[in-house]
Amino acid sequence: MTEAVVDNTLLSNFAHIQQPKLLAAAFDQPVTVRAVMDELEVGVQTTRIPSVDWSWLPVIELTDDELVVAEHLNQTLGRGEAACIALAKSRQWIMLTDDRDARRAAREVGLIVSGTLGALMNLVRANVLSLAEADKFLATMKRSGYRCPVSSLTELDTG
Repeated sequence: MTEAVVDNTLLSNFAHIQQPKLLAAAFDQPVTVRAVMDELEVGVQTTRIPSVDWSWLPVIELTDDELVVAEHLNQTLGRGEAACIALAKSRQWIMLTDDRDARRAAREVGLIVSGTLGALMNLVRANVLSLAEADKFLATMKRSGYRCPVSSLTELDTG
């Protein structure tokens, strides 16, 4: 199975729908990094992000080499995004983010990138959610501040 490194944008979106474990059903083995959990905690403390149970989500410590790469990336990206990209690049894992700059940086280093829409579509394809259920979650995420290029997942559903 392939791990997928999750940044705060996805954690926030799935927290807003009170469904953190859907990420575990959407990707083989989602993991994150300490910097992302720190960002998430700030969001929870300032009530921008609902508090949900992420205890099931493994938090991976970066190696010294990964920390060097993350520091370099941190010149143009946030700490969480930089650490996620460094980890994903080093270990050839998938990068999960909705942040435009982080997606661009991840692609520039050759990573496979997905995000909230990809997660929701994976859940539909795996019959974990119906398209209607996924669209309801998408609508809730959008009301909570998720900037999304589609109004419905039907715009993405290719069968």
